Amino acid sequence: MTSAVTASPRGIKLVLSDVDGTLVTPDKTLTARAVQAVTRLRDAGIMFALTSARPPQALTRFVEPLGLETPLGAFNGGLIVDAQMRILETKEIAKELSAPVINVLEEHGMDIWVYQGENWFVLDENGPHIEHESLGCSCEPIEVASFHGLDEGLLKVVGISDDSSTNAAARAIISERFASGVSASQSQSYFLDVTHVEATKGHVVTFLANKYSLDPREIAVLGDMHNDVAMFQVAGFSVAMGNALEEVQRAADVVTNSNEHEGFAHAIENFILA
Repeated sequence: MTSAVTASPRGIKLVLSDVDGTLVTPDKTLTARAVQAVTRLRDAGIMFALTSARPPQALTRFVEPLGLETPLGAFNGGLIVDAQMRILETKEIAKELSAPVINVLEEHGMDIWVYQGENWFVLDENGPHIEHESLGCSCEPIEVASFHGLDEGLLKVVGISDDSSTNAAARAIISERFASGVSASQSQSYFLDVTHVEATKGHVVTFLANKYSLDPREIAVLGDMHNDVAMFQVAGFSVAMGNALEEVQRAADVVTNSNEHEGFAHAIENFILA
């Protein structure tokens, strides 16, 4: 039997984790070992929180099994809610930037999704990756003829392409033209997420630090994609998954196993609590 843990030797007081590619397995399973790892954190007096590019309703299934009481950072920090899904903070894309951002994605031939509040709008409900996203976020898209009129209150705009060079080109243009107003990052290899400039996972770290009167150096973070690097840069200790892109691994303090081989639990057991 594992002996009781009373504290993190690194001085960590809160752990913030990404979901897809990190907390869950490739088939979106939350393993018993991952749940046990979070329980061990709680027993050690260390808080645990989640952040994701997903909408908030996609995070609700983790609240009960993980016993979550901390805020949830949805849309890469564009919408922060409590465990009862009450809104704590929103950061919406400026109305005057919504159409120009969508235009750039259209010019690159990308499929486009728009998130406004809890609603997910698409032009083709049978488009690429929609079925997979529906399962992952526990929501259904709303098909519209155009995005005209959907330029206010947007929390995230997504460009979808299976061509990495297309994603990179669109990201570069959006980052250059609208750097003062939006943040563009990839949450999956085929997704380009565009959110408010302050809606990053790094902001989620800062939000939690302020809420719980912590120094960001007392927060550890885990992730696997480009959008996780923002929290690596703010937190005191960062862990990249073994399945993470090479540049993401280079940005982290340590690298754990892949999410196919219990990388999340391994990191908690060996880097946070050991």
